[in-house]
Amino acid sequence: MTDYGWLSLLPPLVALGLAIRTRQVYVSLLLGTWVGWTIMSEWNPVTGLIVSVDSMVGVFSDRGRTLTILLTAMIGALITFIQHSGGVAGFMHGIAARGIATTRRSAGVMAWLIGFVIFVEANIGVFVSGPVSRPLFDRLRISREKLAYILDSTASAKATVIPINSWGAYIIGLLSVATIDNPLRAMLLAIPLNLYAWLAIGLALFVAITDTNLGPMKTAEGRVRREGKLLRDGAEPLVSSEVLMLPSKPGVPLRAVNLVVPVVTIVVTVLIALYLTGDGNPMNGDGSASAFYAIGTALAVAAVLYRAQGIMTFSESTEMFLKGVGGLIPIVVLLILAFVIGDTCRAIGTGDFLARAAEARLTPGVIPATLFVLAGMASFATGTSWGTWAIMMPIGLSIVELMGLEPTLVVAAVLGGGIFGDHCSPISDSTIISSMSAGTDHIDHVRTQLPYAMIAGGITVVAYLILGFAL
Repeated sequence: MTDYGWLSLLPPLVALGLAIRTRQVYVSLLLGTWVGWTIMSEWNPVTGLIVSVDSMVGVFSDRGRTLTILLTAMIGALITFIQHSGGVAGFMHGIAARGIATTRRSAGVMAWLIGFVIFVEANIGVFVSGPVSRPLFDRLRISREKLAYILDSTASAKATVIPINSWGAYIIGLLSVATIDNPLRAMLLAIPLNLYAWLAIGLALFVAITDTNLGPMKTAEGRVRREGKLLRDGAEPLVSSEVLMLPSKPGVPLRAVNLVVPVVTIVVTVLIALYLTGDGNPMNGDGSASAFYAIGTALAVAAVLYRAQGIMTFSESTEMFLKGVGGLIPIVVLLILAFVIGDTCRAIGTGDFLARAAEARLTPGVIPATLFVLAGMASFATGTSWGTWAIMMPIGLSIVELMGLEPTLVVAAVLGGGIFGDHCSPISDSTIISSMSAGTDHIDHVRTQLPYAMIAGGITVVAYLILGFAL
């Protein structure tokens, strides 16, 4: 394999720099991909363009990614279903009548709680909490940027501290490959030391309770409170406004059950699917497939439920399905591009370059903090915590073995670093999905979340430096 050295940093730097500077995420990702493949094609721009297109097509060769793309599009259909049937309006009336989530703080806590409690898969909580919480946030004049932040901070972070899901199985697999004697024990012991994940979850709850707003989030909240603008002027939410703001069908009864039943169906089906695809062990289940089956089952149950009530015929359900899927085409395209730039970074060796740079300069006391930072940089550049762990975990554990150190702190640092980079990266799929579910501009979400992620990340680095020298 060719060693491209520092040139391996160019694709993510071009994509991320342009995205933040111009807010043109699609074009930025395309250019970053093209730069990467042009470098790998001996600086031939035409060949680089051809290979870039081939890499987009190649995204669909991966079953898990294809399922993720399909279920994301189907989420749009579910959003139109629960809105058109009167389910969202009925739910809003129900919680208002019971005095639930009637204040900014209680609404934020509710969004956090839904996202955290549904831990069976990282993004399922986001898919559920977003459509349920967004109308409430809009009514109480809470920015969609804040909703996206709460959703994102309780997605992948909770999956690593409550690993009763495919994430746990994946981590155990990585530890097994790294020849850890007892991978399950190592993962469990690393949970309390995964400081960034705990801080990210706790900080999101703190922000929801105290309404603390920093930097760009303060600006976003001020805009909503003073001007009533849910989005800044010129913002481009990932989901069509026709999907986000679809009114209830005229004349239908507003019943919360038309929202609750599909949501409960998702949760129950995910649990069953994880059990079945894992041959009786949910931790070994197929997360992508389980989520896909859950959304599909929820749509079918909703269609039958609405037909039984005389709210929507099956013909209307088909129409709403296509309308919802069409509204999420922008995020489907963005997910494809995010996968492509990640593949480009892996092909050119971005993560390997960062890992080698760290390995040559480490001293025992700074190992956990350094691995956390490097895992964060790799995850930020590639947009994937799973890919980052696959690169950094063997390197971290090999260093531990050579120096005779306790491995659990290193395992925790690598896991937390992957999540930290995810939270900061515009090309992370979990960040994209959080923007979609909240109905906000994607770059606005990244900008407003970044200060909170940096605070949690900074505290984590200091804590790991202390622990690194103390243990």
